[in-house]
Amino acid sequence: MKRTALSAALAATLIASTAYADGGVIRFGHDNKTDPFENPAHACTAVFDNLVTSGTNGSVSVEVFGSNQLGSAAEHVQQVRDGLLQATLTSTGALASYYPRIDVLNLPFAFNGNAATYEVFDGDFGKALAADIEAELGDVVVLGFPDTGGFFAVTNSQREIANLADFDGIRIRTMTLPSHQTIVKALGAEAYPLSWGEVYSGLQTGVIDGQMNPVPIISFANFAEVQEYLTLTNHLFSPYTLLMNRAFYEGLSDSEKATVHTAAENCVAASRGLSRIIEASDRGLAGLADDIKVTALSDDQRAEMAAATQPAFETHVAENLDPKANELLVKFRDAVNKANEASYLN
Repeated sequence: MKRTALSAALAATLIASTAYADGGVIRFGHDNKTDPFENPAHACTAVFDNLVTSGTNGSVSVEVFGSNQLGSAAEHVQQVRDGLLQATLTSTGALASYYPRIDVLNLPFAFNGNAATYEVFDGDFGKALAADIEAELGDVVVLGFPDTGGFFAVTNSQREIANLADFDGIRIRTMTLPSHQTIVKALGAEAYPLSWGEVYSGLQTGVIDGQMNPVPIISFANFAEVQEYLTLTNHLFSPYTLLMNRAFYEGLSDSEKATVHTAAENCVAASRGLSRIIEASDRGLAGLADDIKVTALSDDQRAEMAAATQPAFETHVAENLDPKANELLVKFRDAVNKANEASYLN
């Protein structure tokens, strides 16, 4: 049986076996480990679960299915659209299959710090993005943009990367997003799309030389066991999108809807808080530094990489996405620039 069919069958079996009354359960799927102290995604869902259940006095409860129990992240999106799941956290890579414009968030070397990302995704741009996703898909409600773990770093087994030239010839795993592949190629490396479940073995066997992910993900995935070098490029910030099935949402009372939104806001806050804690703890950069050589980049080094990658990315958007995506990219860049300036002044 193919994975998709198997996932659908498993989802149907689990959902059919649930004894709760119709409309009373939010079945929440995600593709990460189910430890709220180790993973920002599950921290988010754990907080959401607690606040929804307590805030509605049990009239709405939450069942969380982590670790790809019900399929891949992309399959979770479809299951939410079909009403088999009521909620999911989805990556930009998984959502791009249904909403290609999400790719504009992959503008490389855009943000100058975490505070700027909060300003952008909690502000007018985040509201505009949510509205556009809802308009395009029609059958979902966007509840927020939780943190996946922070800015992307690059690890590899070949050499220290401190300058643009150091990327030359290194084979780096990417998601199946063409924009990520465009960015990696513009850096001078070789882009190698590979599913998440194959990354560790690919690094271990030398199929790939490196990968790019936020520091907390690098840590809990134990990549330091199979990598020698880590560079804090901070070149991408790629949030989750928290989706809920629209029909389910519309069936909630006004009070229940308010509780869901409050829970979602706290879910986002929990994902951000845990990400920052992991980054600063022995489970994050401090712990990784014992096993892998860490290199931080100067502003000039990041500027050189930005100059190499941003034009290539903008060409990719112009040539491969629709005109509305180009308009959205302009809005995103404007929002990022304002947020960067505000965080710098503060």
